[in-house]
Amino acid sequence: MTTDIQDPVARAAALLKGHRESIDRLDAILVYTLAERFKHTQDVGVLKAEHDLPPSDPNREAKQIARLENLATDSGLDPEFAKKFLNFVIEEVIRHHKKHQE
Repeated sequence: MTTDIQDPVARAAALLKGHRESIDRLDAILVYTLAERFKHTQDVGVLKAEHDLPPSDPNREAKQIARLENLATDSGLDPEFAKKFLNFVIEEVIRHHKKHQE
C-alpha cells in the first residue's frame, strides 16, 4: 500500500491500517481453511472407526510434517513454527478420531 500523506505519523497510521486489513482477511482465510480441513479429517475419523483402523498413522504424520517443513522453507516461513503448528493440528485430529472410536 502506498500513500502520498506527508505527515509521518498519519502515513504510518495509513500503512498500519492497510496491513491490519490484510491480516484480518488472512485470518478469515485461515479459519475457513482449517474448518474445511477438519471436515475432511472428521470423515477420515468415521472411516477409521468403521473399519477398526487406528486413530493415528505415524508414517503419514511424519511425511506430512516433513512436507510442511519443506513448504515452509520454500515460502520463507520458519519451518520449526510450521512443524509445531502441524503437530498441534495432528494432535487435535487424533483426539477427534479417538472420539469416533468410542
